[in-house]
Amino acid sequence: MADKPRIKLPKEAKKGEIIQIKTLVSHLMESGQRKDAQGKPIPRKIINKFACEFNGKPVFSCVLEPAISANPYIQFDAKIDEEGTFKFAWTDDDGSVVTAEEKIALKA
Repeated sequence: MADKPRIKLPKEAKKGEIIQIKTLVSHLMESGQRKDAQGKPIPRKIINKFACEFNGKPVFSCVLEPAISANPYIQFDAKIDEEGTFKFAWTDDDGSVVTAEEKIALKA
């Protein structure tokens, strides 16, 4: 489906700090509107869902539509109250899922 996603977030944050999280996943999106050389429709293949959770709790999620660009870039903020692990998941039309994890520590 896709290459390893790129994720950018601080390695540590103060308790109560709001951090910015940036993600980018490589994926050649296909809208399902184009035709191949024989005139047959090329099946739709897009990342249709993105979700992020922190220590098992939902942080951010969205449903993506066919107009989303190839290699979707998603940016959002999260408030850090404890150290832990962010888990990210990108779901494709065919049901395949690309996942990634990033840890964050609390500053002393």
